[in-house]
Amino acid sequence: MQVAEKFKIEDKVRIVLVGNPNSGKSSLFNALTGLNQRVGNFPGVTVEKKIGHFKVNDKIKAEIIDLPGTYSLSPRSEDEQVTFDYLNDSNRTDIPEIIVVIADASNLKRNLLLASQLIDLEKPTILALNMMDIVERNKQTIDIDLMAKEFGIPVVPINARLGKGTEQLKDIISSYKVPPFKKFVDNHETKDALDNTLVRYEKIKRIINACLTSNGETKTALLTKKIDKVLTHKVFGYLIFLFTLFIIFQAIFSWSSIPMDLIENGFLVFGNWLGDVLPQGILNDLLVNGVLAGLGGIVIFIPQIALLFTFIAILEDTGYLSRVSFLMDALLKRFGLSGRSIIPLLGGAACAVPAIMSARTISNKKERLLTIFITPLISCSARIPVYTLIIALIIPADQQLWSFNLQGIVMMVLYLLGFIAAIATSWVMKRLVKSDERSHFIMELPIYRSPRWSNVGITIVNKVKVFLFEAGKIIIAVSIILWVLSSYGPGEEMARIDEKYQEMISNPDADKSHISEQMASEKLEVSYAGHIGKFIEPAIKPLGFDWKIGISIITSFAAREVFVGTMATLYSVGDEENTASIKEKMARATNPKTGEKVYSRATGFSLLIFYAFALQCMATVAIVVKETGGWKWPIIQLLYMGALAYFSSLIVYQVFS
Repeated sequence: MQVAEKFKIEDKVRIVLVGNPNSGKSSLFNALTGLNQRVGNFPGVTVEKKIGHFKVNDKIKAEIIDLPGTYSLSPRSEDEQVTFDYLNDSNRTDIPEIIVVIADASNLKRNLLLASQLIDLEKPTILALNMMDIVERNKQTIDIDLMAKEFGIPVVPINARLGKGTEQLKDIISSYKVPPFKKFVDNHETKDALDNTLVRYEKIKRIINACLTSNGETKTALLTKKIDKVLTHKVFGYLIFLFTLFIIFQAIFSWSSIPMDLIENGFLVFGNWLGDVLPQGILNDLLVNGVLAGLGGIVIFIPQIALLFTFIAILEDTGYLSRVSFLMDALLKRFGLSGRSIIPLLGGAACAVPAIMSARTISNKKERLLTIFITPLISCSARIPVYTLIIALIIPADQQLWSFNLQGIVMMVLYLLGFIAAIATSWVMKRLVKSDERSHFIMELPIYRSPRWSNVGITIVNKVKVFLFEAGKIIIAVSIILWVLSSYGPGEEMARIDEKYQEMISNPDADKSHISEQMASEKLEVSYAGHIGKFIEPAIKPLGFDWKIGISIITSFAAREVFVGTMATLYSVGDEENTASIKEKMARATNPKTGEKVYSRATGFSLLIFYAFALQCMATVAIVVKETGGWKWPIIQLLYMGALAYFSSLIVYQVFS
């Protein structure tokens, strides 16, 4: 055996997790790695891969890769193709590699097909039977030793959600010996692929009958059916889903207010301390009014981002999101989509980039293209800082509608507007994009489970970390550039303002604070940033936007949340005391010509609608270029969403003015 001769674990080993969707791969990955993991892309493709590390024992360290879920080694989607290509690549010889195939022990017949195909690859393989707690709860037993004998590979029972069986899995890995390989099904004895699959199922059925002892329909399955009668009901199912969204957005505003206030006050105190400690000058101004102001404007929204990801993780972990996919299939197919499209659309509520990547699981090319095109219309977490700031400016925190927080209701309406715009766009596009490919929707509904809180916690930490550090890098860079553009301008114009106010400041009876504020305001207008803003102001004035909002719209194309950081920087330039929050500064802002508030209700709603529809994210454009294989669709998408945002904002501003 050539593989057996080469295979020897010394100090490093690579573990490759393979399994069906909803089999518990991610739970096992999190149980083994904790927070010691990172997310990247497979070489040459945009499919996401998770890589982590853990200690097998005192001597052996393991690298672990979580491959995209697949039902078999006959790929039907691009995600499954990536898994197929990885498993059939024989060029990885740097360290020993063991395939751990995760199988849902409560649904062996479906899960063991993939295991049988992996055995025939003749690579070191371990079968991990997950969800053994459900098997025990249903008063079933599995003969592990007999199953290991029948498959010819080690078999280990685990409960990945609770971390049970992981130590036994590590023991098997550390002492792994390659067994004599024997074909599960010999391809030469079958006529074609279908015949091969049928032969596999017959053999799997015989093994299950020999190894599994069961009495009637499982209690868990019966309970799941009872709950599904309500949650997937053609009327109540939609109402329950809308009510769930309503509760989520109420909670995002209500529960996050205290930690947000603490973060905001913390940045103000730290900014004042830093301003006092550092010597007065350019460096002080740059750090306090540039970097710190921009960064503080985004960090404050971490509690809301964390809450959103918490709810999404819980809904996914319990199995409810799969029901939403099933429920939405009948609705979405009228608009040229399928139930599988709802996963990217719901994922778009977190971030459009991985959501668009997840559309690779849609095998129908037309449905996949439509899903990619409309996903950015779903309000993502990067919009939350913009929504929260503007909503807080135009709607008081204590204002209610039928005893419910009005701010939360407005937030939910913005998300629903995005969804309505998305499916309406898809309805139009399905008539423009021609395809003869037939569509089918098959999805297994997993049983309901209580969320694994450690898994939810890891998800929150990782998502917030990505949001903070990825957005933070962009915000710091933009804040520095913006501070320079806002602090400097054409020399003659700046000098003229200095001369204008020099005599006023020298007057001992003058209100120096008020004069400094006026001077800073005029300098900002004649700065390089001011000139850029004034240049585009005529185009955005009909929407109720001034030149400062114009600058924020330009800079937020780097990332939507940069809008808040830009506003924080623009309104901090010239604020020597640094005693007010960005919200307070914007609330006090007035039009120098009319004396009216800049952020009126009409301007606020116009700005909310603009950000609900505009494609203000270069990362999203980049991922659409990769996923569609060219610039045609991203350019159409950018122009369409820009026009939709502009004219929708124009109408809203005229209505509320």
